[in-house]
Order: sequence, then C-alpha cells, then structure tokens
Amino acid sequence: MIFGVRRRKPPLSKRQLSVPHSTLVEQLRRDVGALCAAGERNTFAAGSLAEAAALIERELSAAGYRVEQQTYRVESHGIEAANVIVELRGSERADQIVVIGAHYDSVIGTAGADDNASGVAAVLALARQFARAKPERTLRFVAFANEEPPHFQTRDMGSWQYAKRCHDRGERIAAMLSLETIGYYDARPGSQHYPAPLSALYPDTGDFIAFAANVTSRNLNARCVRAFRATTDFPVESASLPELIPGIGWSDQWSFWQFGWPAMMVTDTAPYRNPNYHEPGDVPSTLDYERMAQVVEGLAGVVEELTHTAG
Repeated sequence: MIFGVRRRKPPLSKRQLSVPHSTLVEQLRRDVGALCAAGERNTFAAGSLAEAAALIERELSAAGYRVEQQTYRVESHGIEAANVIVELRGSERADQIVVIGAHYDSVIGTAGADDNASGVAAVLALARQFARAKPERTLRFVAFANEEPPHFQTRDMGSWQYAKRCHDRGERIAAMLSLETIGYYDARPGSQHYPAPLSALYPDTGDFIAFAANVTSRNLNARCVRAFRATTDFPVESASLPELIPGIGWSDQWSFWQFGWPAMMVTDTAPYRNPNYHEPGDVPSTLDYERMAQVVEGLAGVVEELTHTAG
C-alpha cells in the first residue's frame, strides 16, 4: 500500500500549459456546461449520449486530431454506443501506449457535472495541451461510453470494450489514467469521509485530489504522484489498495485491470465528499473550476512523465 503525505512546494513543471490559468478555468467551465446542457447522457437517453460523443469529437477535431469512434452494440438497449479516440504516435517506443480516459455518460436522472463531465473536460484540456507534442510513448486520449449503471463493471462498459480491443490487437498498455469526478472541493473541516478503515489515515477536509489504484498498479500510482507533486503544489493523497475496498475499482481503470494492465484513477473521491453525487444536484454551478484547473495543470506533468521512456 502507498499512503500519501501531503506536501506543498513551488511548482517545477517540465511542461507549461499553452494557455493561461484563467483561460483554462474558463475552458473547463465551458466544456462542463456544454456536456451538461442536454441533461442526462446514458443508454436511457440515447440521443443525449450520442450528442455528447459528437461534441467531444468536434472539440478534438478542432484541436487538430484525427478522431476515431469505436462503436459497439449494447444489446440490452438495442442501441450503438461509441468510444471517442485520438492518438499521438510515439517517437521512440510506439508500442508502449499511455491511455488518458474519462467516461462521458451520466447516471440516470442527472446531468453529471462532476460525474463525469469534469473528467471529460480535463481530457479535452490535456488533449489540446499535447496536440503538437512528440511523445516518446504513444499517447491516446479516450472518452468512454457506459461507465454508469446498469453497465457498470460489465462488458457493456465502453472502457471494457476498448480494453478488450487493445488486448485482441496485441497492444501493450503501459499505463492508463481514469479521470473520474475531479471538480468538487470543500475546504471545511469534516467535509471529507471515507470507507472503513481509511478515516484514520487521511485528512477530513475535502480540498485535495486523490490518486487511487489496486495493489498491482502501485508502482504506476507512486510514479504519477511524484510527477504531480513535481508540477504543482496542489494537495494530493494516494492509496494503492485491494480492490475489495469500496471505491478503488469504481471507474474505467477496472476494465484495464481485467486484462492485466497497470491503471489508476484520479478523483475527488465523489461519494465520500460530494453530496450531489448521483443526484439531480450534480450541476455545473457546484464545481470549483479554479481548483480543477490546478489539478489539470498537475496532470500535464503526469502525462509528460508517463510518455517519457525513462522509468
């Protein structure tokens, strides 16, 4: 297990974001709002789900990418779902692939601002940042369909379909980061909660971002935490825990674990902090875009680290 100790130090970013911080804040606010504008996005609201995929594709195309949609049939609902994918081919180790992903669907009855328009907005921001990069490892940004129930931890998850396709093609996933609910923060003491027995190990104030992984992905988690801390002084906590601990496998990293690849989640811890989690109140106005932008800036350093072949 890896338990993070909060540290604060001056930023040492290897890669400066190509937009000012204030611009990034507004981009994140705009993208979250655009994704939430149509209401809930899921297989019960298939039109909105498709509209969200099209929006993501437009934004990635505007950033200069050639966009692929991986479509698959969701037999239980009689519809097609799509993952939206872009790639930057690696210059040194193209066979080693780093995936940065987030699910764009929302749970029934909510527009899902934190869960998970926030994660998708971060993926879009990072994709724009790295659009002209020349990574040593291959870098892919993926927006996944169908993470939420009733598809959660089934083969109808977009991430499971994508991970299986990678497996069937004989591809090697060197690292996968799932950006899952990264926009809600609360600086009041007592605002943060945990499943037992973690309450004695972590702070009770919900002003940090969490990096979470299973035990077999602990080296990836530790590397990402180091890179994040070297880039920003934003508070981060980390844990690499058995999958039976509630929350550890609650996103798209779970799909990559099924095929034996290192994967982890970046999260504001969702139900352990955000009272709007899976509720109609999960709307854009409840998010903290200033803190969210700081997290994205730190994640740029993580992506830079993971796509470099050293380590």
